[in-house]
Amino acid sequence: MSDLYHLVETLRAVLDLPADERIRQLRQPHWIGYTRSKRILEKLEDLFQYPRVDRMPNLLIVGETNNGKTMIASRFQRLHAVGSSPNGKHVPVLLIQAPPTPDESRFYGAILEALGVPYKPRGSVEEKQMKVLHLLRDIQVRVLIIDEIHHILAGHIAKQRHFLNVLKYLGNELKMPLVGVGTIDALRAIQTDPQMVNRFEPVALPRWEMNRDFQMLLASFERILPLRQPSLLAEPALAAKLLALSEGTIGELFALLQLRPLCVPFAAERNVSTKVSLGKPTGSHLPHVDVRLRSSHDPRQCYDPSPGALRKKHPRTDQVRNWNRSSLPAVTRS
Repeated sequence: MSDLYHLVETLRAVLDLPADERIRQLRQPHWIGYTRSKRILEKLEDLFQYPRVDRMPNLLIVGETNNGKTMIASRFQRLHAVGSSPNGKHVPVLLIQAPPTPDESRFYGAILEALGVPYKPRGSVEEKQMKVLHLLRDIQVRVLIIDEIHHILAGHIAKQRHFLNVLKYLGNELKMPLVGVGTIDALRAIQTDPQMVNRFEPVALPRWEMNRDFQMLLASFERILPLRQPSLLAEPALAAKLLALSEGTIGELFALLQLRPLCVPFAAERNVSTKVSLGKPTGSHLPHVDVRLRSSHDPRQCYDPSPGALRKKHPRTDQVRNWNRSSLPAVTRS
């Protein structure tokens, strides 16, 4: 398997498995440590190490749907795994999902559910609040991450303000940083309270653009696709088409890269082509995509940029092939 340089070592043996097993491996979650994700993880780590003071700093991670926000939060939680101490269970980072509406009782219920602690769903808010406060102190939570925090906007303005006051109270009482994760609407939700605006530092996770970082991301993705032949996903023309199809989000990109092996299970791996279409898969490595641009709002459409123009801005094909693999974003099993 000396010619399988394009795959991570742990996946090379997968190529000898039946197609259905390789598809299962393809669906396994993987972590790719690209530049933006590492910067956000560094900010989260700064919060984790922050000394307990009266006014704790908080973070608000905002970005498009399906662009890797929750994956970053989950990665940070795994880096600070649940442990134990002489006093019992230790949960350094707690990740929960905000309730569908800004409801204090359901918020406390979400925390108790995430910790597997029994409680009375119809119990009083005060009872749940005291239980949560005592529990979070006992298990020594250092950072509380609230995913889908834009759900705050699902209630009327009075409920929104009350929910933000609950968050403020929880952070103050426990001297614990809070991290909100959500779409751009999360900014609108926080801005309804001037005090919360000052407490939450926003950090954006924007859509991907056609640049070297995106090509390196593609090169890292290629290392986890269990195919015998290299796909050359980072070559400028194909990279630009993949960017258009995915609309610049990492979740859509991964779904697209999974599409070909699932449609035709590794049947024509040796015939790699840069043509892409949403029609029936041909012998090319990826499904063929119509390159005629009908509408800039139609995610299924793609453009076919001039190779000459691409080479002026982006690495040439020979440069892409010769990238030092150690410089690519790290790839690990999630």
